[in-house]
Amino acid sequence: MSRTSAREDAFKILFQQQFVKEDARQSISTYLENFGGQETAPEDLDFIIDEVTGVLEHRDALDELIEGALKGWSLYRLSKVDLSILRLSAYEIRYSSEIPYSVTINEAVNLAKKYSQEQAPSFINGVLGAIEPCEKIPTT
Repeated sequence: MSRTSAREDAFKILFQQQFVKEDARQSISTYLENFGGQETAPEDLDFIIDEVTGVLEHRDALDELIEGALKGWSLYRLSKVDLSILRLSAYEIRYSSEIPYSVTINEAVNLAKKYSQEQAPSFINGVLGAIEPCEKIPTT
């Protein structure tokens, strides 16, 4: 599994979390059992767990950050798909020490192209471009 695939799995789990309020580890386990398809390597599983738990732990701060970057929009007007992509990407921008800013934005745009509406990639690119990366703070 590639890092892109692991990120896509994390996005899907975060999307699912908006509908099914489960413990993060239970959501990850349920998703991988039902939809994971191929065997997940330990390093990919660690990445998925770190991304999902990190987003859920920092959700309020991430939502504030995203809402501050929205121009003429409210967080609650966003589709659940776009919100999941933005939360995951904002988490990587602010808290992940190993993922470059440009990679995060590129991956977010690719997720939007695959899972959202036609105008979503440029919208997501614009919102993430308005979020200033800060000094990366390790999550653990």
